Amino acid sequence: MHPGINGKKYPNKPAIIMLGSGKTLTHSELDNISNQCAHLFRSLGVVPGDGIAFMMENHPLFFPIVFAAWRSGLRYTAISWRLQPDEVEYIVKDCEAKIFITSKFLEDKAKSLEKSLHGVAKYMLDGESDTYRSFEDHIKSMPSVAIEDECQGGPMLYSSGTTGRPKGIKRELQLNPLPYDQESEDLNYLGRVVQNVYGADEESVYLSPAPLYHSAPLGFNTGFLAGGGTSVIMEKFDPELALQAIAEYQITHSQWVPTMFVRFLKLEESIKEKYDLSSHRVAIHAAAPCPVEVKEKMIDWWGPILNEYYAGTEFNGMTIVNSQDWLGHKGTVGRPLFGQVHILDEEGKELPPGEEGGVYFGGDTATSFEYHNDPKKTAGAFSKQGFSTLGDIGYLDSEGYLYLTDRKAYMIISGGVNIYPKETEDVLIMHPKIADVAVFGVPNEEMGEEVKAVVQLENPDEAGSAMEAELIAYCKERISHVKCPKSIDFEKELPRHPTGKLYKRLLKDKYWP
Repeated sequence: MHPGINGKKYPNKPAIIMLGSGKTLTHSELDNISNQCAHLFRSLGVVPGDGIAFMMENHPLFFPIVFAAWRSGLRYTAISWRLQPDEVEYIVKDCEAKIFITSKFLEDKAKSLEKSLHGVAKYMLDGESDTYRSFEDHIKSMPSVAIEDECQGGPMLYSSGTTGRPKGIKRELQLNPLPYDQESEDLNYLGRVVQNVYGADEESVYLSPAPLYHSAPLGFNTGFLAGGGTSVIMEKFDPELALQAIAEYQITHSQWVPTMFVRFLKLEESIKEKYDLSSHRVAIHAAAPCPVEVKEKMIDWWGPILNEYYAGTEFNGMTIVNSQDWLGHKGTVGRPLFGQVHILDEEGKELPPGEEGGVYFGGDTATSFEYHNDPKKTAGAFSKQGFSTLGDIGYLDSEGYLYLTDRKAYMIISGGVNIYPKETEDVLIMHPKIADVAVFGVPNEEMGEEVKAVVQLENPDEAGSAMEAELIAYCKERISHVKCPKSIDFEKELPRHPTGKLYKRLLKDKYWP
């Protein structure tokens, strides 16, 4: 649906509410500001098919900029503000951005990019500098009516770069015209999922606790907003604040990652029982497989409202599962919503149900993407049959439910035995003294690799040999000894992204020459 329709249907209805500041944009304001942004883009000579990039915190103007880029027919690249300046520079240049927008909050990082982004028009929210012009000052003089050549653009987001330089995930832009007086294509590829699978409509109130630059919150928020709903956006996740927001704003839909569930479950019982969560109908989660025990406890608490999906920014396929089906197939990430799931061995041969292998998607969507400027990585994502993979290992059961074992890159081979760290991590994370955990392989002269755990404790002062012995014993009581860590190291904080992704490479590299 064209975003401008909601500005006329529900002019005074909140579209965006920032939880911390209370700053609110109505659907009319969202429409008008995005029109002004689109006029600014055109005034700078940016035309359909060009690219822009932006790096900002969860900001009230994030989605007006997204909508403006989309209705201008542009490729828009949202960049993590947690990246180092050289990483940001690489992405801005690789995506061939004509405009780069950042914020006063990131002024120091922005200044370090001034010289390297020569030739790129640079703007800053909430302020300005010698080389960054004030974004708000420049859009306020622009018309709030639609640009004449409105057409559909789309995102080109970058992979997280856990194993090297991130790569842009690119699709062909359709550049379809956007008629105001009728429904057009969905705002993004998640629009149909949000509305048809999760029942989003103009009455929905969606809680978004994650960084907006990540593909899931970016896509789901735009889907809810396009349908006339309201997005309540947390500047930063906090478990009690999230529960308070559900009660205060009568949240109907939300989206989470498993690490957030773990933090919810470790709240005191008095806090868990304090807030009325009865409005909450759909809790969506993804980004990483959820430990079975964690999900069981969340369903016991919130009821059968958890809905899991498995997909990537590549959107080459998607599986979904509701709470009822999951309880009958614990550990599954569901069956395909679109794209056929295939499990292949190392030679590309299809494997039968129950056998682990690479997870691939087939069908029309399997080949709808490429990695920008990286034909080798693109080719490596495809099988000889034309199926595509996100790099995960898993298996199908006899009913077609998919189970993920781990990332292929994380598999440990110890004495010829394949060990998947996820199973060990799922056990350890339930220990009451553990806040976060990473398991991976480290060198072993005799076995090739051995299992290592790196743990973040709830109380860092408890780290030491006694705690190491306690955790190893805890693990051995629950799973095969071969899967248990031979040793455990302690860190004050693990390098985990707020979207739930663990930068395991940053830990693992310390142990490998």
